[in-house]
Amino acid sequence: MSILKIYAREIFDSRGNPTIEVDFCTSKGLFRAAVPSGASTGIHEALEMLYVGKGVSKAVDHINKTIAPKIDKFMIEMDGTENKSKFSANATLGVSLAVCKAGAVEKGVPLYRHIADLAGNPEVILLVRLSLAMQEFMILPVGASSFQEAVRIGAEVYHNLKNIIKEKYGKDATNVGDEGGFAPNILENKEALELLKNAIGKAGHTDQVVIGMDVAASEFFRFNKYDLDFKSPDDANRYISPDQLADLYKSIKDYPVVSIEDSFDQDDWEAWRKFTASAGIQVVGGDLMVTNPKRIAKAVGEKSCNCLLLKVNQIGSACKLAQSNGWGVIVSHRSGETEDTCIADLVVGLCTGQIKTGCLAKYNQLLRIEEELGSKAKFARRAFRNPLAK
Repeated sequence: MSILKIYAREIFDSRGNPTIEVDFCTSKGLFRAAVPSGASTGIHEALEMLYVGKGVSKAVDHINKTIAPKIDKFMIEMDGTENKSKFSANATLGVSLAVCKAGAVEKGVPLYRHIADLAGNPEVILLVRLSLAMQEFMILPVGASSFQEAVRIGAEVYHNLKNIIKEKYGKDATNVGDEGGFAPNILENKEALELLKNAIGKAGHTDQVVIGMDVAASEFFRFNKYDLDFKSPDDANRYISPDQLADLYKSIKDYPVVSIEDSFDQDDWEAWRKFTASAGIQVVGGDLMVTNPKRIAKAVGEKSCNCLLLKVNQIGSACKLAQSNGWGVIVSHRSGETEDTCIADLVVGLCTGQIKTGCLAKYNQLLRIEEELGSKAKFARRAFRNPLAK
């Protein structure tokens, strides 16, 4: 492949914050990639370069002046740090995504097929998980027969949920946040689950849809305990222990919750281990592992969870490590997204069966992929936790 030019520029993401776009030019054409950015970031994540005013000019300079002359396979060696703190995660990711797109065209295959080849997957699988609903609650249309039907089910639940929220909390409560979810002024977790359960029922999909939760427990971890009302004035008397929090999760049996993400603090390893051993559902490590192979290996050894949340701008790329240990994998967007749809190809090529995104551009790309695959399209359905299992 003849590389003609690599060039980076500053653009803006869905939250209006600066991010990086990379142009990778070869004899086959121009390949462009944009880098998403997260709002909820764990302390173990790869470091982005954001400065006063949130500019990314230094990361752009690293690409144009240092990375571009050497590129891709040398980037990690040139950076030389565990958390990308020298060049930054946004700089290396922008180049990597653009190079990946160029590689697909050089081979004459779609991007998802190129990713599947790199991952050693002879077949590809379409996903089942959809991130809609409210803040940290998601739906999984496991009863759908195709991705197209899953999107239709998701849309019907979404619109019914919007009507329910509008009727109960007022029109203003139907405004959406960074990730496309509703954020009404609810008082407790079960109230949110009840809203979602009612929306699923009104849409006529009770037997086809289950629920996932993203707790983000690191946000309310205080002095080795948890404060479920952490946005109110501090009161140590309301803190609960990890065991009490685990009991709270187990008490929601009236709702079809099959997946819980970030159920405990990112360094509360013992709580993770105990809960995973008894929960009987998908326990997702996001902040716990931040796609870091070293932390994934520790979680595998200690049986701390059973599913990896894979974010492309975090540390490492450990999908195969997770899958080889029988784990589920969820490819995730970030709250600061761009029009780049590459994670749609990523979830299909890596055969993870699950995506977490509120961005319609990603869903539309998945619809195109399903159409292109035709009769070869395989939909994960109820096997979403381990779609590669025979």
